[in-house]
Amino acid sequence: MADPIQTAAEALEATAMPRAHAVHTDPEARCAENEVLPGKAGQKPVDRKSPAEWAYQRLALYIRTFEEQLDSDHEVAMGFVGGASGVMRIEGMGYYDPDIVTFYGSDPAGARTQLIQHVGQLNVMLRAIAKPEHADKPSRIGFRLTADLEDDGADVSPPAT
Repeated sequence: MADPIQTAAEALEATAMPRAHAVHTDPEARCAENEVLPGKAGQKPVDRKSPAEWAYQRLALYIRTFEEQLDSDHEVAMGFVGGASGVMRIEGMGYYDPDIVTFYGSDPAGARTQLIQHVGQLNVMLRAIAKPEHADKPSRIGFRLTADLEDDGADVSPPAT
């Protein structure tokens, strides 16, 4: 079957539009692949984003979608893929152009933790862990991350040194 004929504008637009797909055993399952980036983050063409910015934005959607499916006793954490380092409660996330994504958080014992990851090595396993006993409600970082994308906060430059 031949590819459909496109105008130059349609072909250019198609290269800038992200493609995603997911299949689940539950046809009602929520997944980030069906979400769109909010606000200005969704309007900026993919080809104008660094690998770090693009990875950060999609991770924010994955984290928010994961959190939406948690009960009020659990928070999002990430397990370290390929290592025996345990889990880290995700309390923040950032990126540094062109290719670094950073996760900020704490381990189950409360020790401050940070993971600095090159986008070429990015593997993130999201896990549900019990919220701290002293917390009235779970922390929801995914909603803060995507709210930041709506304001285009992910497009700021680092402070001058």
